[in-house]
Amino acid sequence: MAADQLEELRLLTNADMDSANPFALVLAGQPTLRQRLRLGAFAALDQRVALRYALPPLSQPDTADYIAHHLKLAGRSDTLFSDDALARIHKASRGLPRAVNNLAVQALIAAYAAGASIVDDKAARAAVTEVTSE
Repeated sequence: MAADQLEELRLLTNADMDSANPFALVLAGQPTLRQRLRLGAFAALDQRVALRYALPPLSQPDTADYIAHHLKLAGRSDTLFSDDALARIHKASRGLPRAVNNLAVQALIAAYAAGASIVDDKAARAAVTEVTSE
């Protein structure tokens, strides 16, 4: 969010000088949003945040389940990623869902390009190289 947008949110939450709560706001974002709110320029808005929650990274089994769930939504119920590939994707992504998504997609592309029927460690390694080289 731009600085002027955050300032507008602060003004919306400033109604009645904190004597009433006519407006409820849910802010959801990446870790950079939290960092921006902690800047001195946004201290007034940061002080109005009543509840904070940060999604913790996925564990290795959760990463495997997360990928399997997305594959199931896409219509695949069979094993498509080897255990080694899942472990490499988890390690490289540090369990962050967006990074898991990016690496899994790149690993699928690498496996397809290699003519492999399963995403193995080689495809996962290629995905990590592709994503981290940008």
